[in-house]
Amino acid sequence: MSLLTPLSATLIFVLACIAGYRYRRVWKAEGPRWQLWLFGLIAATGFLVLGFVPMATPG
Repeated sequence: MSLLTPLSATLIFVLACIAGYRYRRVWKAEGPRWQLWLFGLIAATGFLVLGFVPMATPG
């Protein structure tokens, strides 16, 4: 079973936030659809991992 460390969870959170920000910018600029899919899937995957993979606890 895989557990997230605080460092890996933080990195996933930051990447998902950046991807969500890029998704919104492409969407507002009516940019290419492939970029919407790319950034949207990265953001969604990151937040789903954070929501469903447990964090490691010290001890």
